[in-house]
Amino acid sequence: MLLFFLFSSWNPFSGGGGESAGRRSQFPPKSLTSKKFSHSAQTSATPRHPIDPLTVGEIHRVRSILSSYEPFLGQFPAIQSMTIDEPDKSRVLGWQSGDPLPPRKAFVIGLLDNQSHLVTIDLESGRVETHEISSGSGYPMLTMEDVAAAVDAAVSYPGLEVSAAARGLSVANLSCISPSPGWFGPEEEGKRLLKVLCYSKQGTPNFYMRPLEGLVMTVDVDRREVIKFSDTGRGIPIPGGANTDYRFHPGNDPPEMNPINPISMEQPQGPSFTVTDGHLVEWANWEFHLKADQRAGFIVSRVVVRDSETGDRRSVMYKGFPSELFVPYMDVDEAWYFKSYMDAGEFGMGATAMPLVPLNDCPRNAHYMDGVFVSADGRPFIQPNMICLFERYAGDSAWRHTELTVSAGELREARAKVTLVARMASSVGNYDYTIDWEFQTDGLIKITVALSGMLMVKATVHDNMNQIENQEETGPMVSENVIGVVHDHFITFHLDMDVDGPNNTFVKVNLVKEENLEGKTPRKSYLKPVRHVAKTEEDARVKLSLYNPSEFHVVNPSRRSRLGNPSGYKVVPEANAASLLDHSDPPQLRSAFTNNQIWVTPYNRSEQWAGGLLTYQSHGDDTLDVWSHRYVTWLY
Repeated sequence: MLLFFLFSSWNPFSGGGGESAGRRSQFPPKSLTSKKFSHSAQTSATPRHPIDPLTVGEIHRVRSILSSYEPFLGQFPAIQSMTIDEPDKSRVLGWQSGDPLPPRKAFVIGLLDNQSHLVTIDLESGRVETHEISSGSGYPMLTMEDVAAAVDAAVSYPGLEVSAAARGLSVANLSCISPSPGWFGPEEEGKRLLKVLCYSKQGTPNFYMRPLEGLVMTVDVDRREVIKFSDTGRGIPIPGGANTDYRFHPGNDPPEMNPINPISMEQPQGPSFTVTDGHLVEWANWEFHLKADQRAGFIVSRVVVRDSETGDRRSVMYKGFPSELFVPYMDVDEAWYFKSYMDAGEFGMGATAMPLVPLNDCPRNAHYMDGVFVSADGRPFIQPNMICLFERYAGDSAWRHTELTVSAGELREARAKVTLVARMASSVGNYDYTIDWEFQTDGLIKITVALSGMLMVKATVHDNMNQIENQEETGPMVSENVIGVVHDHFITFHLDMDVDGPNNTFVKVNLVKEENLEGKTPRKSYLKPVRHVAKTEEDARVKLSLYNPSEFHVVNPSRRSRLGNPSGYKVVPEANAASLLDHSDPPQLRSAFTNNQIWVTPYNRSEQWAGGLLTYQSHGDDTLDVWSHRYVTWLY
């Protein structure tokens, strides 16, 4: 059973996670060349599990096969994505350690002559098994090379020099970023586009605070040329750069607060978890497979928990990962209306993941994992230390109770809470997403998404709120001449639940008020849980409501406790918000997965990406919403 669960965070101040990879002036990383094959452990790695990611050697083999493949002999396609083509789920579930691996296959998305080629390759035979040219809308994720080429074309455009000079700057004073354009009509068809915005970097590394407002260039990525230039903001001043440097310098004035003494968590006997064969994690009563992914960031698979009474290994989830992110900004100006980013499908959460900082991002005794990814020329490169595993202890109690009795006096029991965290951080333009999967000894799994980084702001002629009338701005003033545009962050997770096996059912437990109790009790009303088993996909769509409270259970009706209750997990939303955009608005069409907070669909290995396989400039014709409405599907 597939569960798509929506996280969201309304943010009125800062520029959204949508400033993906392509929104960074320093993307691709300066060290891209030196990062290739930098870790000897990765260059010699061999797969040990059916769902292990492609190794460096396998990526080289895929490139060799494609180079001699007849349709690509004249011109090698730009490789937008290359991943392991995982075996059928039933085959993975039946595989045991020590068994021969199923045939290793690669799934490649290549771009050639403005067409997306979907290719499956058998690595053992060296044959192309399937080759399909996509007929739907949308393009694959951009590559680092795409972004760099678009920015180069923009900074070489003569009109930019004129606009910079009108503001007292030269092109050398600018940092330019490349937001994705979304999709807004037929005039954008047939070409891959990028928007390019520029900022003054004079006096501060935090150039995001100093936009050249109203200046936007549209670049044809494949032709590498500016096809539209717009500058409507020459009368708007560039905000000042004073006090915007976010870097720590010993000579800076310290913040007005009492100093904090050093703190650390010690583990004299080392960590309690183990990582074997590069990806298999064991800790306390948990086992799971963990791997980096260029699009999702990282994927948690084959999650198993040991029964605390019998010691039996019980399956919980087959696969979980961030499926898509949607970050719409609420400003309709020429330089803002298109900002409706889909970070995973447009730029990649793994592609934008940066090395984690020991002791600041992850504590002492953390274990670090690399990502092995693919550049546009089909060659591998290493994304080092992009995932960390660590045990967390913060002085919290996992369980406690105190009882005061007349006969026995005081009874007190408290147990320390120690958890295992798998973490990654994606620096998606001006915003950083930190994603944690936290495993608790009581069987709970907690997913947390934290946001940090820089603001994406809009320059204004106003330098004080008293000058603004009738709420004419699209967000609050956060500094002189600076507006923080209202926007939202939606993160949808793909959760393939296998609670005690694949026979799972989705149950809504609605809390219903019972009234009219005259003569039975002094009470006027009470709440009663009413179970409703979802029978179809439509029946399982959930819009959360504070005044219609419910619990959401994934249960296995064929596995019962000694009391007759079905085994199951409860899905608990902690924070949510709904997209208020019109359903026919192009950004909302593309991100229609935000129309509900929970979706449930039958297992389909091709339906993983809530915004569609080919998200970039897509029309919304291959989204979770489309799959769910295609026909009435019975969930059991």
